[in-house]
Amino acid sequence: MPIIVNLDVVLAQRKMRLNDLSDGVDITPQNLSVLKTGKAKAIRFSTLEAICKHLQCQPGDILEYRPETSQEKSAELRTGTDSPG
Repeated sequence: MPIIVNLDVVLAQRKMRLNDLSDGVDITPQNLSVLKTGKAKAIRFSTLEAICKHLQCQPGDILEYRPETSQEKSAELRTGTDSPG
């Protein structure tokens, strides 16, 4: 997927644990973990805003776009990793 989540990097820079962020923004650690591992399909702007406010960062510090190479796309099609559900 071309959207990379760098939440773990920002947390490390702030010397903060996921549970600390969870307590600070009132989001379950499980939901933050799904986001952190890049398995989330979407994020609400209100959630992104709360995370950025607590971490004192910009959305671009957390989310990054990296275009896929044609080889990566072909591999996804062959393995079916891009299929929904």
